[in-house]
Formats: sequence, C-alpha cells, structure tokens
Amino acid sequence: MSYNYLMNIQLQNLIPRPIVELGTDNSEVWGVENLTFLPNVLYLISASSGRGKTSLLSTIYGIRKDYNGTLLIDDKNAQKFSPNDWAELRINKMSYVFQGLDLFSQFTVLENIALKNDLTAKKTTAEIIDLAKQLDIESLLNRKAGILSFGQRQRVSIIRALCQPFAFLLLDEPFSHLDSENADKALKMIVNEVKSQNASMILTSLGEQFDFEFDRTVRL
Repeated sequence: MSYNYLMNIQLQNLIPRPIVELGTDNSEVWGVENLTFLPNVLYLISASSGRGKTSLLSTIYGIRKDYNGTLLIDDKNAQKFSPNDWAELRINKMSYVFQGLDLFSQFTVLENIALKNDLTAKKTTAEIIDLAKQLDIESLLNRKAGILSFGQRQRVSIIRALCQPFAFLLLDEPFSHLDSENADKALKMIVNEVKSQNASMILTSLGEQFDFEFDRTVRL
C-alpha cells in the first residue's frame, strides 16, 4: 500500500503564548508572517534550550493549542479540527518521537512498538526485528522498557515512530543520549524511511553536528 499524502504545514504569525515573553529576535519561525513546511523536505531546527523546540512540534502535533496566530495543515485551520480529525492525522499522516519518549515501562520493547504498528500493520515482525538490528537493540526486544537506559529507550521510540504511515515525521531531540556512532546509524535509518514514504522530517537539535546535510536548517 502506498502512502503519499504530500501534506504541507503553514505557520502564520504563530507564537506560543509562553514564548511571547521570552522574545523572538532573529527567529525564522516565531511571528513569521508565513512559514511553510513543504513535502519531501528534511528540516533541522537547531536552537538552545528554552527557544521553543518542543512547543513547535507539540503545536504542529495538536498537543498544544495555547498560541497566537494560525496553524494550517493542508490549508485547513488546525484550531477547528475535531478530536477525530487529530486522531486520523496521528494514525496516518504524522508521527512523533517525543523528547520524553512516552514508552510504557511495564511493557516489553516489542509490545511498545506493536501498540503503534497494530493500528496500521505498517511493518511486519521481521521488518521490526531488522530495524532493531540496525540500532543494535535486537537483544532487548523482550525486555521491559522500564529497565532500559534512556539511550536505549530513545532507539525504541524511534523504531516505534517509523511503524506507521506518515507525511511528516517529528523528532524532538531524538539523539540527546546517543553517542555519535549510534546517532548516525539512527539518522540514516530515519532518512531512509522518510524518503521511502515520500515524507518530510522536522528534527530538533541542541546543536549537535551531524554527518548529514539537511535540506533546510531553520533558526528558532
């Protein structure tokens, strides 16, 4: 089954209300008249702590609604979306690697991944195992997520996010607890999956150096 939504996301004069008081000088995102995240583009959002990286992704994903301005998804005002609209987007069009990961500690790694994959049957078990091999966590698939290190859980969360169709993949500092070798492995795997789905990626970073050239780097 082919998933090719070619979705676009527009921010029009958008500023999360908590960010207003912090100032938005030199930002290419906050308060900009019209910023459009386009299909088939790999974006890097690089900024120091407190500039609103998580707020940006949470707003796009519909978790935060405390903002001034307008968020348009495929030219539709996101403030008017129903819970069902957001549910459909999150199952088929947007995937998110949360900074806090949001894994269920009492479930195994494989069970955590299956919770997402079972919604769409995007990956076979063999494909999930292959992703785990690529990130060197195949041996952890039957362990409870709660006993893993944060870096191991980051890799689980990345795999889980890839186990669904999406037009946009949102990643909030997904490599913060990974060494450069594992971060490079994970980024390569992510980019391959994004390109295979003709999708876009928005990845936030504290300023890590990647052995990869993004299509566009945006200052927050």
